[in-house]
Amino acid sequence: MTFGLTENSEATIRRVLSSYEVGRKLRQLRLRKKIGLVDLGRHTGLSASMLSQLENGKLLPTLPTLARIAMVFDVGLDHFFGAQRKAAMFSVVRGAERMRFAERADAAAPAYYFECLSFSAQNKGLQAYLAEFPKREAKEVSPHIHDGAEFVHVLEGSIAIDFDGEERVLRAGDSAYFDGSEPHSYRGLTSTPARALVVSTPPRL
Repeated sequence: MTFGLTENSEATIRRVLSSYEVGRKLRQLRLRKKIGLVDLGRHTGLSASMLSQLENGKLLPTLPTLARIAMVFDVGLDHFFGAQRKAAMFSVVRGAERMRFAERADAAAPAYYFECLSFSAQNKGLQAYLAEFPKREAKEVSPHIHDGAEFVHVLEGSIAIDFDGEERVLRAGDSAYFDGSEPHSYRGLTSTPARALVVSTPPRL
């Protein structure tokens, strides 16, 4: 099974930033203040053409550009990246849009690789990943912790999960649910990398 694109996927980054609707918020500010594109251009030093493209979502602003616009309207940058329009949540991530990351960027032999399955959703109550586990020896992996619970469902191959000093083997079709705040680690057991769906949740208050 082929994983998604590499980390430098410009299309994916553009899609994530577009979800904040910066252009729509900019247009609302301008119309509320009754400022034309040409006048706003004089204040910001940006061309009316560029401002029009920003408003229409054809161009994504850099942070310095956005900061300049924010100062004109006397708002913070959080105005553009804060609350989105209220709507029932429904977020889709296409397979070709996902990006693949190693467990740690500096790891010579990562214990696992993962792809975020719900990166475009805002204020989500869980995090879902597609993980790949190359074959590793126990001495090659290190335990880690995180807040909340974790659920792992093995799709292909076999993995070993070390939890509380005991190693459990999960094969295709097996699942595990555990407290992520306790030290745990994973390692693949099969020559062909194992694959699993991993879901983590926020801590209970």
